[in-house]
Order: sequence, then C-alpha cells, then structure tokens
Amino acid sequence: MPLAINEELFKKDPAALDAFLQSWVGEKLNTHGTNLAPDPVNMPMIRHWIDAFDDRNPVYEDAGVAAKTRFKGLIAPPAMMQTWTMPRPIIKGIGERGGAAQPLDPNGPLNVLDRVGFTGILATNSELEFDRPLRHGENLQSDVILHSVSPRKKTGLGQGYFVSWVQTYVTDKGDTVGRQKFTVLKFDPSTIGQ
Repeated sequence: MPLAINEELFKKDPAALDAFLQSWVGEKLNTHGTNLAPDPVNMPMIRHWIDAFDDRNPVYEDAGVAAKTRFKGLIAPPAMMQTWTMPRPIIKGIGERGGAAQPLDPNGPLNVLDRVGFTGILATNSELEFDRPLRHGENLQSDVILHSVSPRKKTGLGQGYFVSWVQTYVTDKGDTVGRQKFTVLKFDPSTIGQ
C-alpha cells in the first residue's frame, strides 16, 4: 500500500520522496479501474493503421492470403495492441494535464512528482511483448502496474527519476495477449547542471 503524501517533506527530504515512490511499485496506476476498449478489434481502425504506417502485410486485410498462413485468418497489426484500450480523449484540461488524454490520479506518483518540482517528462523507452495476435471482434482491457522507480539520477535535463510501468492486455475471455513496458524520465528542470 502506498505511503501517505507529504509534499513539503518530499521537497526537503529526497529519502522520504524515494520511499513514497517505492511504495507504489507493484500498485495499479489506473486507479479509476481497468481500461476497457471503446470498440472491438475492427477493420476500419486496422485500415487507418495500415495507411498511417504503410504496413501492408496481407494478413491484416486479405482474408484469402491470411487463411493460408500460420494464423489461419485475419489478424490485427501486433504493434497496434495499445491503441485498442486507449480511451477517447477529454479535450477540456488536456494542456493542464501535460497532454494526458484522461485525468490522472492526483495522488499517483507522476502527479506527486509534478507537485514537488519534477515537472519535466521525457519518454525514454517502450518495449512491446506479444503472446498472440488479436482477431477481429475481440474486446480488450488493460491494467497498468508501476514496475519500477529508479533512485534519483543526475541527468543532462536535471535531477530526476526513471519511472517504468507495465500495461497488460487481456481479452474479455481472459486471454492475455501481450504487454507494454513504458519508461519515462520525470525530471526537475530547475536542477540542470546540479
């Protein structure tokens, strides 16, 4: 269970902030509940992906070709996995949320880091792992678990923390189809050169 928030203490005592951040490791970041796909896997969205990325693999839209492959039918582009559970954005307040499509938990580690001065954010890594391809009509859901928080680091952008989370994707029938590990650097721009 995460430790209590004490922002004034966190600003003065790096060890207290570190302890708070570590208390979140293994906890769900999507505290509003499991992310549910707004739509099932479908051909119109797959076509948008194919066109946007010029990914013309015939197993995505040619049923005849796809039937003769190891997949035995059409599949969705694997790298598209994350898009299925992305919620529709709430435009009002998006700037104040740093571009986040939905409001984030104000007591979660990323927002607490913002409030104690670590307002910069830089995506540093994304790793996708696929257990099996997605099929048309499947509905996905996902949960986001905080994987790790580094000790405070000195970087060229200022002092900060590398924060990683893992989002696991599951069908409505309970089949895990893959996961994404995403890492960001949350940094304090006022500490450049320190």
